[in-house]
Amino acid sequence: MTLNIIKRTAICFSLLTAISCTDNFDEMNQNPVGATTPDLEQNFNNIKGLIKPAFTRLYISDVTWQYQLQQSLQADGWSGYMTSPNEFGGINNHSYNLNPAWNTYAWDDAYVNIIANLYKVEQRAKGKYDEFYAWSLIIKVATMQRITDMYGPAVYSKFGGEGLATYDSQQQIYTQMFKDLDFAVTDLSARVASGELSKFTETDQSNYAGNYTQWVKYANSLRLRLAMRISKVDPALAKTEAEKAVSHSIGVFKINNDLIKIKSPLDLNVIDVMSHVWVGLSMGADMESILVGYDDPRLAKYWEPSTQVPGEYRGVRTGIVYPTPSTYANFSRTGDRTKTGEVTWMSTAEVYFLRAEGALRGWNMDGAAKDLYEAGIKASFDQNGADGAAAYIADNVKVAKDYVDPINAVNNAPAVSKVTVAWGATNEINLEKIITQKWIATYPDGQEAWSEYRRTGYPKLFRITNNKSGGIISTELGVRRLPFAQSETTNNPKGVESGVAVLGGPDNGATRLWWDVDKANF
Repeated sequence: MTLNIIKRTAICFSLLTAISCTDNFDEMNQNPVGATTPDLEQNFNNIKGLIKPAFTRLYISDVTWQYQLQQSLQADGWSGYMTSPNEFGGINNHSYNLNPAWNTYAWDDAYVNIIANLYKVEQRAKGKYDEFYAWSLIIKVATMQRITDMYGPAVYSKFGGEGLATYDSQQQIYTQMFKDLDFAVTDLSARVASGELSKFTETDQSNYAGNYTQWVKYANSLRLRLAMRISKVDPALAKTEAEKAVSHSIGVFKINNDLIKIKSPLDLNVIDVMSHVWVGLSMGADMESILVGYDDPRLAKYWEPSTQVPGEYRGVRTGIVYPTPSTYANFSRTGDRTKTGEVTWMSTAEVYFLRAEGALRGWNMDGAAKDLYEAGIKASFDQNGADGAAAYIADNVKVAKDYVDPINAVNNAPAVSKVTVAWGATNEINLEKIITQKWIATYPDGQEAWSEYRRTGYPKLFRITNNKSGGIISTELGVRRLPFAQSETTNNPKGVESGVAVLGGPDNGATRLWWDVDKANF
């Protein structure tokens, strides 16, 4: 069923046919009770319906198997957050024998359900209803940041053009994303200053309810995230963009009410379904090592104790040999953090950690690195309803614990993370602390955690023991990207050729992205 759906999606909505498949949107969207096109435009209904799908598709929150293909079977495991307690066998991302069918879905979903729609928004709103165009650009950047950080080069500036869909390099995509955020922030900030009432209220399915000010804060916070991602490959531009975000008159997230989240229309959490209904998702060994080692109060919010070893939290190592297909079915499953239908797109805690790293790098982040780091921990504790932040922040003794597999001792491993929580003495040690705490706070968004791990090498994670990549992907370095989508190699081969030409290496999981440079953090 999954493969058939993917194939149908690729046939109709490949990048070569995205425009022709939606050319008749106006006809299909005619109001059956006789509303005319001017009537639809007056109420912005010809725009609003195009934006709505993004709220459930950017980070899929309504169809469990689709989220599994979009993220769970790749970044959630490679980030160290969680993994399957059951053996998949065969072609398997967990053992680095990358599964092309799984790894195509994130690309197809983004272009079909979000980018193609936002292209229509641009056609209908740009220069006419720029508030909607500005809003669409923020969502476009949020979507494409995830896609380019998975695959590298992608279709961005040439989407919707004539002929073959040519890929932009990742550097070009980042440059254009900054420009798109410039337009969005300038436009919406002016509307805030003039006191204009929002036209997004009915359409916005986030907790912002159409608030222009909050969308500007999100755009600025996204800019800060993008800036930090390129800090090693283009430090000058990174500093400029980060300082632009923080110094803006409306600024970035500073209180937990600023964070952006959506609620699943089905009032479920796909991660919880996978873990409890499917019994197909368990805590990762790295989560056990770090959170149990720190005696972290957020552990009980994120995970349930195992029934394998009652009263204890037990995680599963990713990329191991399973004695039986269901050996680890009774290890820790997801807790209250993923029992609601809410999905956080970006948290205030993450923004504090971004500012802390920026300050560590000498950028003007309107605060000292230590203070921003500690504010990030406090924000995460508050977000998760956990107590004891002050004592946790001051702890300079506890470290990650060794991993002990109670079923199969061959998987035992000494802890690889050695830092304590309390602020340290050197930039490198403090960066490891910042990223480790960001990793904890960003849970369960494995995509963002995997990207930061690739960029910095932190937190230090256990290596897999069952590498089936045939020597393509290093056990030490892990997966660095997803190969280009099957739908693209079938329907847009020239486009894929243009992507490979600017990738900097072969189209496989070992090639580093543009921002993933092999150099010291400082």
